[in-house]
Amino acid sequence: MIPARLGSQRIPKKNIRYLGDKPLIMYPIDLCLQTNVFESIWVNTESAELGKVAEDRGVKFHKRPEELARSTATNRDFTYEFLKEHDCDYVVMVNTTSPLLRPSTLISFVEYVNNNDYDTILSVVEEKEEGFFRNEPINFTLDKKINNQLLEPIELIVWALTAWKRETFIRMNEMGISPVFGGKLGKFKIPKDEACDLDTEDDWRIAEGFIASRSIKADNRYLEL
Repeated sequence: MIPARLGSQRIPKKNIRYLGDKPLIMYPIDLCLQTNVFESIWVNTESAELGKVAEDRGVKFHKRPEELARSTATNRDFTYEFLKEHDCDYVVMVNTTSPLLRPSTLISFVEYVNNNDYDTILSVVEEKEEGFFRNEPINFTLDKKINNQLLEPIELIVWALTAWKRETFIRMNEMGISPVFGGKLGKFKIPKDEACDLDTEDDWRIAEGFIASRSIKADNRYLEL
């Protein structure tokens, strides 16, 4: 499932805006088609125009109800509606806002889903940096400074890839319990250079830089001493 509203606030019309040489919506579509790991691929959108783009590209169109097209709609809302319409064991959400994902990462993620029995699988990135929460250190002490590589890593959820077991998600939601982090929880680490999340114009520029850098084949250069 590729969620893709036509309207967006922080980056206007981001899903049809060009990032590099193609619109943002094409990144997850092409990724899913290239890896060939899914029984079906659906673009979940309220927009008939985006749905037509998806079908022309060779994937399916799930028409999201208008009330779930607003910025207030959550993952919980539109995933539940989607799962009530489609029979499956798991749904994997591949976000348009993570265009730097490589095929090998998606393939490994789906293998991780299939080889385990989690109800929810989140994609995370590890950060070995000192972190505070509410003015308290969470992975270091103030008594001494240690090298960053020796720190316990902080795991940040990046929402690039998420998988939910259909049965568990529906059951928890209908019980009034949030299923987004529900049941037995697994975490899948993705490389840091694939973990961008396009929320702001700064994020967009960073992604453009990463995409451009992948086409550059240059040897390391050093100052002569």
